[in-house]
Amino acid sequence: MVTAADPEEIRTSVWLTARPAAPARRRSEAPSGLDRERITAATVRLLDAEGLGRFSMRRLAAELGVTAMSLYWYVDTKHDLLELALDRALGELALPAAPDPKPEAPPESPPEAGSEAGPGTGPAAWPGRLRVLACGYRKLLVAHPWVAPLTAAYPNIGPHARAFDAALQRLLDATGLAEARRTGAHLAVSYFLHGCGGAARRLPERDFRLALDVLIAGIAGIAGIGGVAGSAAKTA
Repeated sequence: MVTAADPEEIRTSVWLTARPAAPARRRSEAPSGLDRERITAATVRLLDAEGLGRFSMRRLAAELGVTAMSLYWYVDTKHDLLELALDRALGELALPAAPDPKPEAPPESPPEAGSEAGPGTGPAAWPGRLRVLACGYRKLLVAHPWVAPLTAAYPNIGPHARAFDAALQRLLDATGLAEARRTGAHLAVSYFLHGCGGAARRLPERDFRLALDVLIAGIAGIAGIGGVAGSAAKTA
């Protein structure tokens, strides 16, 4: 099993390694019907079904109906494949759009019948949008329990991971915090989300939301914003 405590191997992230194209003759020898996308999707399914501890290239090859060596036409190591699977799973997370930077907002009108009120898009809407992002991340960890240990084991710098980080940064930019304090808030939220990873299945939803409300209230307090209502408090 891959864990964060694998110190014996120094390796480069798959996202930092340019894989040279195989010569035309060798490409013609590669198994038909396979590509990196299909292999990565199968890896996610296998990890969901059997867990990280049982994952192997041989087991994946059997799932795809090919030989284990066939997979190495598309990835160099199992670690590379696990990094690809990690970022693919993170791509399932719906990210909030950037808050509207303009302080002026059009007059509010009653929502149409049958519509739901979202967390809003103005600068003052960041608490609700941060809750949506955090709760979505928790649901992702519950759906894919292997994501949390892989996040701790690998740099996690794929395109979807960077998009998540950028979305979080945009929300914190909307708080009005000074740059140094935004950095601290970013670290606090990141550590909170990753710290909940191992307990995502065990921690009751209400407890998670309560802890999240405390975190958001702390950020709002530093930013000098009062009256930030918490989702857990609303359901009390």
